[in-house]
Amino acid sequence: MIYKVLYQELSQEVPVRERTSAMYVEAGSEREVREKLFEKKLNIEYIQVLNEEHLEYEKQNEDFKVENV
Repeated sequence: MIYKVLYQELSQEVPVRERTSAMYVEAGSEREVREKLFEKKLNIEYIQVLNEEHLEYEKQNEDFKVENV
């Protein structure tokens, strides 16, 4: 499954929408995504599993890239 992760780079600051970034991670569960990203010390706001239609939509974005974590 592919998950879309919305996060902030700095985990000690209050989340601000303008600084929210997104990455795509392949994993078996949301817990696995969190375990893979734990070392990066990100402030994870939301993790969303992408269904087939949503994944096809996201692939149209030029910045789409599944992270190799």
